[in-house]
Amino acid sequence: MARKRGLDRADVLAAALTIVDDEGLDALSLTAVAAALDVQPPSLYSHVDGLHGLLDSLAVDVTAEFGETLRDSVIGISGDDAVVAFAHAYRNWATRNPGRYELSLRRIDPDEKRIAGRGAIQTMDRVLAAYGLSKGEATSAGRSLRAALHGFATLEAADSLGRGSNDESFDYMVRLFIDGVRANASTPTA
Repeated sequence: MARKRGLDRADVLAAALTIVDDEGLDALSLTAVAAALDVQPPSLYSHVDGLHGLLDSLAVDVTAEFGETLRDSVIGISGDDAVVAFAHAYRNWATRNPGRYELSLRRIDPDEKRIAGRGAIQTMDRVLAAYGLSKGEATSAGRSLRAALHGFATLEAADSLGRGSNDESFDYMVRLFIDGVRANASTPTA
């Protein structure tokens, strides 16, 4: 264990994310991170506040990363196409990054969560703006979309959707959402 020199917080977080990506969130421990970095576990405490602090830091980082992915998915498009792109980006990120997705759902300090989640919220707000929703409708629509996407991704990850094509069911769900938003918006859209 000779690698103490030059270790910084970014190294610790990167090693932890590698463990989460390769082995799952349940495999993450300070001992595992220390082993990956070839240091003793106590040396991590100068960079993170224990396992809880490490998990919180990772949650902030992956929540921001998720928001950037969602933002990038809708660049240059709007309306129904943006909802579809946003939904597919959500599903793909959650499916390809199950440990990171689980971290993005972690309860952390509300101010940190708000800042980290800003990219996702602002993107969803822009996507839904095309439908002329009132502020209350936009909030409810955003929550509904997130709940539907989370539920689908969670059931898909658990292989619990049952018979039929997951892709067809997903596209149908997104279409139902779009049709419902259009039908219930206080300001009709074209």
